[in-house]
Amino acid sequence: MGLIGKLQAETLIGAPAHKFHEVFWCRPHHISNVCPEKIQKVHLHEGDWGSPGSIIEWSYVVDGNNHVAKEIVEAIDEENKSVTFKVIEGDLLKEYKSFRIVVQAIPKGEDTWVHWTLEYEKLNKDIPPPIKILGFVVHVSEDLDDHLVQA
Repeated sequence: MGLIGKLQAETLIGAPAHKFHEVFWCRPHHISNVCPEKIQKVHLHEGDWGSPGSIIEWSYVVDGNNHVAKEIVEAIDEENKSVTFKVIEGDLLKEYKSFRIVVQAIPKGEDTWVHWTLEYEKLNKDIPPPIKILGFVVHVSEDLDDHLVQA
């Protein structure tokens, strides 16, 4: 089994793709208000909200454990409604040499498919793939969907 991997998941949500994308693109700091039990804080460390090159620090909880990830916004694709984050500091880099997260909102009629891609390189072969992180981001999507549909 190689050290480089990719995990993907999709979940169907009822919120419009542009609204979901807008939160990750321009207002990720609002996610901590939507699901504070999962995302405790989102802090702009450098740059501007919604701008490539900005650095965002996330404080989050997985399996009851507190974690931190500092990420650079690598790319924002407004046409395809995707945002790419690259982890540059934090707990994930204790197990992974590199870690990239891509979230894309794909409109399908009245609904939206949210597609998550985790690209990573493990530090060694004994490190498991980040399946818990993939489940975590899918659950955050569902919480955000509930919020956007009610709004």
